Amino acid sequence: MAKWLQSGRRRDMCVLLAAAADGELSGQRLKTRLESRYDTRIEPKSFYGALDALESAGFVDHREDGIADKYSLTDAGQRRLREQYEWMRAALGDDD
Repeated sequence: MAKWLQSGRRRDMCVLLAAAADGELSGQRLKTRLESRYDTRIEPKSFYGALDALESAGFVDHREDGIADKYSLTDAGQRRLREQYEWMRAALGDDD
């Protein structure tokens, strides 16, 4: 298993990107949704460091959209997230 999935924050970032209605989120929107999930503020340096690590590993892409950067999962990111989901489902005994 790749180290990117050993980080709960990175996993959750990927989940939020996968759940995005149009398949992408701005960095700020992603950060806000993650902070809402954790019910705490996340330091921007820490957040963007995790996002950069996902991008460097080839699991997240970004594009510029005006003044905002938009992020989305790559095929590799979607595949790894699906593998994580299947592992969790099996571990919890959810065969549905």
